[in-house]
This record gives sequence, C-alpha cells and structure tokens, in this order.
Amino acid sequence: MPRIIDYYFSLVSPWAYIGHAPFMEIAERHGVEINYKPVFLGRVFAETGGLPLPQRHPARQRYRMVELQRWREKRGLSFNLQPKHWPFDVNLADRFAIAITIAGKSPDAFLRRAYAAVWEEERNLADPLVLTEIAEQAGLDSSSLMETATGTTTEALYALNLENAVAGDIFGSPAYVLDGEVFWGQDRLELLDDALTGGRAPYRPNV
Repeated sequence: MPRIIDYYFSLVSPWAYIGHAPFMEIAERHGVEINYKPVFLGRVFAETGGLPLPQRHPARQRYRMVELQRWREKRGLSFNLQPKHWPFDVNLADRFAIAITIAGKSPDAFLRRAYAAVWEEERNLADPLVLTEIAEQAGLDSSSLMETATGTTTEALYALNLENAVAGDIFGSPAYVLDGEVFWGQDRLELLDDALTGGRAPYRPNV
C-alpha cells in the first residue's frame, strides 16, 4: 500500500503556489498518494490564532515580501508579488478542486493552471468564467464541475476539511501531513522529502 499525504492548501495562498510543483515531484518520486484537502484559510486563521495579512504587524508584512522574492528566485518562478486580483474570494476556486476529486480525477493540472492564472497572468479566480476556462484548459468538463462545485456535497467537504485541519494542528497553507506529522509551509518540503526517503517514524509533539 502506498503512503498517503494529506495536502491542505488554498488557491489564495502564494506559498501553496510556490510549493505545488516541487511537492508534486516529491510525491511522484516516492510513489505516495495525495489526499487533496482545500481549506478556507480565513476560518483556519480564526480557529488557530492566526491573523489575516492586513492585520499583521508591518514588520511581518515587509518580511513576507522579502521571503516571496527569495522563494521566487529559489524555485525558479516568475510572478507578480502583488497581483491585480489578489486577494480574492477563494471559495469557488477551492471548491472546484474538491469537485475534481469527487469526479475521481487529479486536480494537479487544474491547480497548476489556476496558480499561474493568479500570480503570473493576474487573472481573477473569483470569476466563474475564468475557472471554467482553466478547467477546460486542464482537459476537464467545466459544466459538470461547476454544478458539483456549487452543490451541497462540495460545501460539506469544504467544511469537513476545515474541521480536520483544526483537529490536526493545521494553521496555514500549504501543510503536508505524513502519518500524522505536520510539515507546514513549502519551505519544509525538503524535510518532507527526507522523511519519505529515510522511512523514519513520525515525530510527535509529546516526546
């Protein structure tokens, strides 16, 4: 049986965008399964003591901009630090990713196109027309996905992801959970890779 990683993220998160491609490479190299769990970050922050970006101290906001530039270079990306349509109402976009998994397909291609749309092309992911276009570009049936994404099943799963995130000590995006051990942030991907390579037992907060 392949190992499973719970992948908590939101399409509004620049760090999820920065880490997505290298995470997928790690998962493929180790043959792990990915349990995609889009989660609404506003509620995650509210439940775990985090602050939305505008409410953080200016020093933290300034440091964030420096980190974005560092990781943009480190990961070999080219994107706008302050894209035109960010932040945006992420609910429908996140639920589109859930709808794809409900359809039994991988959301990877959709996520790659969606992240690029926000950060590289400055498109508005809150616009249903943009989402349907991205889905079609990813080879998906946008009509059926829109119906599922706006339905009650997807709404319930989005809420369940939030409950699971808070219960599992998730407090930001992205977070990767391997055997109950949380790796928070795309800058922990190398540590996740090490854990998969070495096959060690998971670390726990209570030692």
